Amino acid sequence: MQQDINKSRIDILVVDDTPENLRLLSTMLSKEGYFVRKAINGQMALTAVETLCPTLILLDIMMPDLDGYEVCRRLKLMPEARDIPVIFLSALDDTFDKIRAFQAGGSDYITKPFHLEEVMARVNHQIALQLANQQIRHLNSSLEERVQERTKELEVAHARLLKLALCDSLTGLANRIAFLDHLEESLKNAKINPTQKFSVLFLDCDRFKVINDSLGHESGDELLVAIAQRLETLLHPKDVLARLGGDEFAILLTQVTNDEDITQFADKVIQAFIAPFTLQNQKIFINASLGIVISNSDYDKPEHLLRDADTAMYHAKAAGKGQYQIFESNMHESALNVLQLEIDLRKAIQAHEFELHYQPIVALNTGKIIGLEALIRWNHPMRGFISPAEFIPIAEETRLINQIGQIVLQDACQQLRTWQKQSFVDPCFSISVNLSARQFAQPDLTEQILQILRETQLDPRCLKLEITESAIMDNPANAADLLHKLRQHHIQLSMDDFGTGYSSLSYLRSFPMDYLKIDRSFVQCLTEDSDSLGLVPMIVAIAQTMNMKVIAEGIETHQHLNHLKALNCDFGQGYLFSKPLPANQIIDLIAAQTQGEIHQTSTLLINDLSKS
Repeated sequence: MQQDINKSRIDILVVDDTPENLRLLSTMLSKEGYFVRKAINGQMALTAVETLCPTLILLDIMMPDLDGYEVCRRLKLMPEARDIPVIFLSALDDTFDKIRAFQAGGSDYITKPFHLEEVMARVNHQIALQLANQQIRHLNSSLEERVQERTKELEVAHARLLKLALCDSLTGLANRIAFLDHLEESLKNAKINPTQKFSVLFLDCDRFKVINDSLGHESGDELLVAIAQRLETLLHPKDVLARLGGDEFAILLTQVTNDEDITQFADKVIQAFIAPFTLQNQKIFINASLGIVISNSDYDKPEHLLRDADTAMYHAKAAGKGQYQIFESNMHESALNVLQLEIDLRKAIQAHEFELHYQPIVALNTGKIIGLEALIRWNHPMRGFISPAEFIPIAEETRLINQIGQIVLQDACQQLRTWQKQSFVDPCFSISVNLSARQFAQPDLTEQILQILRETQLDPRCLKLEITESAIMDNPANAADLLHKLRQHHIQLSMDDFGTGYSSLSYLRSFPMDYLKIDRSFVQCLTEDSDSLGLVPMIVAIAQTMNMKVIAEGIETHQHLNHLKALNCDFGQGYLFSKPLPANQIIDLIAAQTQGEIHQTSTLLINDLSKS
């Protein structure tokens, strides 16, 4: 029937407070032949619906005054509008936000930035459903004399629609809606028979994006089908496997007698991913992280079970991926805290609540400060200083790390250039800036860095970029190309945390590194015992063989210093010299060096700071 649809008679209302999104969506839908109306806020959308009910609504969530959730709730209270399908559009990608959308009455949910093909497919799907329902109602009202015949036709049509609504088109598995229905049924059964236990497992593939980016989305889809097939082999006939979207799967275990049954099954799932998948004649290795919820009397909504399983899955990822975590009540509070911190972090970027502290890098043979490492600090308006260990992982996950990284690079380069103009430091004095894995993966990274150097007028030779071993080894070939580009512009390069990753010497020779940085964990093991030197002599020897300088971090005692000097380690940093200090105190520290009092002055400054 879809071929007979007169699209010009299909009225679609697009609601978005971002003009670019509004223009893009309206243009796309108009080209498809649909009649499109636009609204820039929630109140305008409600007025438009009251004037003339559309066939379909595309609704943004994050809007001033009335957000998308409230607009949808009001629409569902309007008799003439309650059956209009609403597709939510949002940059919010948390399961909690999606659940809120469906609870408000939404029919579908699309995450920004969106793909136009996906938007069109979902629009066409919802319109098809709407028109099919209208057709069914028409047949029921107009063909009374052929009740039996038409009843059969309606049953066939309903089955087709039900399959569309409840089945994942790629894998053939149950979709999110169908899975929630199964969960609701399990909850009802558990109320009737409290001894009947069940469990929900939320599965997310680790580093699936790498597969899509490297082999293409078609191969990614092929992998998802293969994963679904492999998971199905583990299930009891009464268990339910669903694809929730993307690389997320959910499993409902109905045949559960005790907690051990659940953990044993989770182990089977983890083991199932050990064997590689074959795509394009290549063996692909991929892991999965699992979150587990065990049923109890506290649950009365299926969405809450799925939400908590999702939360536990994120804890599994945070714990190292490729494993499972069972949900505990404190995880929900932790998830809310993380969400609030993410919100605050976005505000912090706009308000520039970050400041840099600097830790001296010292030439071990002379004690002279030859450079500084720039380290970010977040001065939260309510909580005060928040540790990078708390907010950096969130920034990485939300990709806010790219914006934060630019702020650090900009501020550090600007600060060094200011000191140079004031003749406070030598022209050869360097500033070290850390690049995150996500920053390093940006295709325009070189252009970003060069632009900042031009804006600050800083000599590229004064900039030292620190890249972790693991970030480089995520894609060694691309990493080598990027590092060579940076090196061509005379930017210094340092491999951070060397020895904690998995690089081989053959790969190391491919990277144009100027420095190897020994991780503090190795330095902390240096004692008077000569057997405690561990990998440090080997790292120093490797660096010297490859004409690289060595920087040791985490130097806290004279024992550490003496061992490193004996090994001919070039540079070092750590609390023995100074902890990271704000810019104004760094001035005092470097100035004191001219009197040859670096160690004493650093200690005094640290003591002064601890008292203030």
